[in-house]
Amino acid sequence: MKIALGCDHGGYELKEAIKKYVTDKGVEVVDFGTHSTDSVDYPEYGLKVAEAVSQGQVEQGILICGTGLGMSYVANKVKGVRCACVSDVFSAEMSKLHNNANVLALGARVVGLGLGLKIVDTWLGAEFEGGRHNRRVDMITAVEDKYFK
Repeated sequence: MKIALGCDHGGYELKEAIKKYVTDKGVEVVDFGTHSTDSVDYPEYGLKVAEAVSQGQVEQGILICGTGLGMSYVANKVKGVRCACVSDVFSAEMSKLHNNANVLALGARVVGLGLGLKIVDTWLGAEFEGGRHNRRVDMITAVEDKYFK
């Protein structure tokens, strides 16, 4: 599995912990930065990860900022991206099982290290159930196609 990681200054420390955690499990990581706690603009990093997912350079992406919200807004502007901003394990799992989320957004100031790693582990381990959920994901794609030609 190959995933993209991206963060702003508020998510840097959690991103580094996630990177170590997943690479120790054999996951290949493309790190789009940022690479320090110096203040940066989150849209730049959210866009890099979302584009990598949309273009098929990676299978999935994980974005981290202070709340996860800003990153999710940016990622969801990119065609083909279904980014879920979550702060609990159940929502992380369901975002993949039912919505086939391909990008996860986390708030470092919301979830912290321990919960953040549990969320990532759950999300990466879950697989889209398909079935009746295909129709709904297709409906999301139809909305996207209507407005993002």
